[in-house]
Amino acid sequence: MLFIYRTFFFFLFPFLLIFTYIRLFLNKEHKIRFKEKIYSSNFRVNKNKNKKLVWFHCSSIGEFLSVYPLISKINNSNKDLEFLITSTTLSSANLIEKKFIQHDNIMHRFFPLDIEYLSENFLNAWKPNMACFVDSEIWPNFLFKIKEKKIPLMLLNGRITKKTFNRWKVFFNFARKTFNNFDLCLASSKESEDNLKKLQVKNLKYLGNLKFSFNNNTENIDLYNKKILDNFKVWCAASTHEGEELIAIKTHMKIREKYSNILTIIIPRHVNRSFDLKKLSNKFKLRSQILNEKDKIHSDTEILIINSFGVVSKYFNYCKNAFIGKSFVKGLKLGGGQNPIEAAKAGCKIFHGPYVYNFKEIYDLLQSYGISEKLNDGSELAKKLIENLEKPKEINKQTVYLLDNYGENVLNQTIEELNKFMKLKYQNA
Repeated sequence: MLFIYRTFFFFLFPFLLIFTYIRLFLNKEHKIRFKEKIYSSNFRVNKNKNKKLVWFHCSSIGEFLSVYPLISKINNSNKDLEFLITSTTLSSANLIEKKFIQHDNIMHRFFPLDIEYLSENFLNAWKPNMACFVDSEIWPNFLFKIKEKKIPLMLLNGRITKKTFNRWKVFFNFARKTFNNFDLCLASSKESEDNLKKLQVKNLKYLGNLKFSFNNNTENIDLYNKKILDNFKVWCAASTHEGEELIAIKTHMKIREKYSNILTIIIPRHVNRSFDLKKLSNKFKLRSQILNEKDKIHSDTEILIINSFGVVSKYFNYCKNAFIGKSFVKGLKLGGGQNPIEAAKAGCKIFHGPYVYNFKEIYDLLQSYGISEKLNDGSELAKKLIENLEKPKEINKQTVYLLDNYGENVLNQTIEELNKFMKLKYQNA
């Protein structure tokens, strides 16, 4: 089956090249570094031969943020390590480089396509001492090559949903062999733990969801912009997808019937759509502004469109009513939901639509704490926001503390497992 997989991807490669160049044309790829994904001569290896290299592969922003505290903490206590972080999206690359700009020993590269010779050349070039694949990033060519080279391999915060498991189940023997390349698997949920057990993985543990360890609540809006926002009643629609911005704008107009000084902040999941959102706002004759990171907010803005990476926590810290997107899009029913943890740990009241499949366990926990609430449509969203803006609720500091404490415990246990794993593997090497 591995031979069939490798042959299939070999013949698929020309089409993947064309697809990559189409994405480049649409400004969805880095104009220069996109070659790291498709040409082995563009790996740009820059490592210290006197230090051990730990490689983390994250698909996009959500996966990176789940391991950001882990990498930071390990780096602070281990000066003999270097870190390579790979990802696939342009937005994650921008955020990773922003977070670690002060660290010469932490590097980012784009993850190559899962073609046999690319994975072989990548591993030969970088020679990592350990590899950690995050969440649901399962790429057979890479995993089998890593195993061949006897590189310790870990699945970190592994997420295998029922939908994902059913796909793997079709090729069960191949799936079992693929997942057994991992020397250690840390599941992100009970559901994932159960599904990984069915795939017969070895050395499986469930410590909790590492995404709760991320804490960025020290970032705040600058004083000038805060003074502008203080003149308004403010709410935030974050991680929105196409169609949800229209709901946010109609919600804004409904709230404006009650409060003339309403300001809606929209943070699209993909910031390259900012200009489309401005056109949409203009269509409804609303005063909109695209806000880049250093910009000042205009005093007459009604719709504020955030056009920068890694700043969402500032707005969660300021406006305590947040809608989290990818949850009203019915077409994404089986892949719906975005991570609400950052908003929850900022003390926000969270609203979401009915389609949160990817984060169901997290939303169930937040709902049990009274932090999140499921809504069926935009009219319910407007009604709830009007109620909350009329009588702002105090942040439940005890609940925020419980979430922070849970995340810290998961982080510390994960680091403990990682340290044991590294020492064991290095001793056996």
